[in-house]
Amino acid sequence: MNTRPKNIFMIMFFSPVGVKKFLFFSASAAAFLFFNSPFCKAQDLASPKNVIIMIADGSGFNHFQAASLYQHGKPDRLTCQQFPVKIAMSTFPHENLGGDYDPQLAWEDFSYVLASLSTDSAASATAMSSGEKTENGVIGMAIDGSHLKNLLERAEDAGKATGIVTSVPFSHSTPAGFSVHNASRNNYEKIAQEMLLNSRLDVIIGCGHPSFHNDGSRKHSSQNYTYVGGENLWSALQDPSQKIGNDADGDGINDPWTFIESLPDFRSISQGDTPKRLLGVPRVNTTLQQGRKGDAHAAPYVVAMNQNIPTLAEMAAAALNILNKDPQGFVLMIEGGAADWASHQHQSGRMVEEELDFHAAVDIVYQWIEQNSSWNETLLIVTADHETGYLTGPGSGTKNEKPLWNELITNGAGTIPEMQWNTSEHSNSLVPFFAKGAGCQLYLQNIKGEDPVRGPYIDNTDIPKVISWEHHAPALP
Repeated sequence: MNTRPKNIFMIMFFSPVGVKKFLFFSASAAAFLFFNSPFCKAQDLASPKNVIIMIADGSGFNHFQAASLYQHGKPDRLTCQQFPVKIAMSTFPHENLGGDYDPQLAWEDFSYVLASLSTDSAASATAMSSGEKTENGVIGMAIDGSHLKNLLERAEDAGKATGIVTSVPFSHSTPAGFSVHNASRNNYEKIAQEMLLNSRLDVIIGCGHPSFHNDGSRKHSSQNYTYVGGENLWSALQDPSQKIGNDADGDGINDPWTFIESLPDFRSISQGDTPKRLLGVPRVNTTLQQGRKGDAHAAPYVVAMNQNIPTLAEMAAAALNILNKDPQGFVLMIEGGAADWASHQHQSGRMVEEELDFHAAVDIVYQWIEQNSSWNETLLIVTADHETGYLTGPGSGTKNEKPLWNELITNGAGTIPEMQWNTSEHSNSLVPFFAKGAGCQLYLQNIKGEDPVRGPYIDNTDIPKVISWEHHAPALP
């Protein structure tokens, strides 16, 4: 019988963890535990009906731990950290092939993960969605310039609904890498146009509203329409009579976008009647909360949060309610994008806020599966596209010519843990990979190596390779 998953959810995070707390498993031992998990039995597997991919941009192992320590006062208490599949993932871009990731050097030289080439979000999203490496800055295209078919396009070919949700502009690298193709991640206007006018996406939810500042206040001038496809397209989307869209389901009939922006509308769609196709752009410019005014280096939640803005969890719930209407199933990518932005700027408090917002969305997705689907038909993956900031515990570095990694130090629940940033850029560190549900054990068949601290790891190109619906594609009329 077919042993591929029926439903798949993916969530991504990046952050390095302290060495002392890690358990050491061989790949064979991990595989044994994995295959004997009650949620990973081969007889329960099929091609996934639903796929949800959740990505915490820029989050490594220690970003996860910072969220756990703040929320629970103890490490490893997040929902995804209880999943039956708990391994690591390499993320290097095409330019680094041949050097990729060396697990021994990573722990023999404190600076190795900074000196070896790290991926950006464009190359990583392309790898995670298509199964092929590409160069940094490139969206959905191979190094020879050809288009790579991504996971959402494959799902559409199989008759499934598809969607993207993000806490940053919807035309940014990660959502773009899962849905369209462009030679440069910086071509936001063209990327937004392709998503809105040429893709078969059913749901697009993300930031980029040209009429609002990052604190949610309305702009009265200097509106920038780059993230939403240009002023003409944006204006047309506000007018339902223009029926902006394209044929998303292959029946030869135009499928226009229904546009929403208010918090009540997001909440209404998450529970009530739904449109066939949704474009949701909250009333904020580039991020839901990370870019708001006030002391950007304050402790979490000291600066008042933006009001009248949905959370990532509320946006995810709206997308699930729409996509679940498709009897063939769906694929949904959910990104917590601003943990990366906070990490670049060493905003520890706002990084923790973004991680907690992301993990609250994970909890909502988890509950949705248990209440509306099942682990036999749905696969949930939580991971990250890369690590940002090389986050460690205080005092880490090279001491007496030897590398030293310290753990984050808890200060109790509700207080930010003690931590140390070691770069303002990306690192080539392994990132966490968690999976639960139909087909999750298949990832243990793709182990690429054994890290002395993180244990077995796969590569980001492995994510779409265990998923296939080709033999279930509906017959053409």
